[in-house]
Amino acid sequence: MKNIIEFEVGDDIQSFFIIKDLNLKTSSNNKKYFDMTLSDKTGQMNSKVWDIKDEMIDLYKTGAIVKVKGVVTLWQNNKQLKISKIRLKNDADNVDINELVPSAPIEPSLMYKEIFELTDLMENNDVKKLVQYFLTENKEKLMYYPAAKSNHHSIRAGLLYHILRMLKVGKGLVKVYPNIDSDLLYAGIILHDMEKINEMISDEMGIVSSYSFNGQLLGHLIMGIKKVDEAAKKLNVDEEISSLIQHMILSHHYEPEFGSPKKPLIPEGELLHYIDMIDARMYDMDKALSSVDTGEFTDGVYVLDRRRLYKSKFNK
Repeated sequence: MKNIIEFEVGDDIQSFFIIKDLNLKTSSNNKKYFDMTLSDKTGQMNSKVWDIKDEMIDLYKTGAIVKVKGVVTLWQNNKQLKISKIRLKNDADNVDINELVPSAPIEPSLMYKEIFELTDLMENNDVKKLVQYFLTENKEKLMYYPAAKSNHHSIRAGLLYHILRMLKVGKGLVKVYPNIDSDLLYAGIILHDMEKINEMISDEMGIVSSYSFNGQLLGHLIMGIKKVDEAAKKLNVDEEISSLIQHMILSHHYEPEFGSPKKPLIPEGELLHYIDMIDARMYDMDKALSSVDTGEFTDGVYVLDRRRLYKSKFNK
């Protein structure tokens, strides 16, 4: 059976998927329809269920496993699944959840262990106890939380995976730039997106259904600096260390239009921004290139300024 990224225009499909996103809309002829994103472990596809009945509206939710029948069409140069039949998974269905949930390629407990062991090596005790406080407090959710609702690392345990990859990049850069305080940089990497755990509402499959009240009003940058300030006072962390880490969280998006009112004023903050960008871009590129064969171009990738990426023979 094909995975979702292998479907071609014209393919007839009858398979199980997870509803990753679901919106009820009204067509031009005043009929209701579902505009949804269906996914399996390999990727996702926009899908439509036309002319839905009223009793269906409350039946289907984000995170539900459904069996669908339909055909792949092309809409504005993007593949789209036109669904003719849909139903919820029932107890008699033999479905392997691991085939449906896009997940980080490393076991979450192993990623957590590697990150925590790195913090054990921190020389600054105030930085160490602050970072370990957050890792301990959020351990349960870190096992499954994604790093985003969509786009980069929007997979089960994607937040941990994002942090771990950034730390590996950071460990290399501190060898090149000896003026960088490694404890401070690693703290910024671990904590910069930590409040996404409270900004988004996710189930244990790593599927985000919505944003929280504070997530919508404040966002994870402001929520993050508030949490660091509170924890630092509780743990009697040096005030300057607390402020520097808060500054790194606040400035890591770099531009006001992306949520940062200040650009980084310390070298560790500058590196944090670019390490974050590198990992996000590499993830989005890898994801896009995985859907095409060697020698082909992808469709325009929205998060990469609609660039059509080329998969060369050197791409692994």
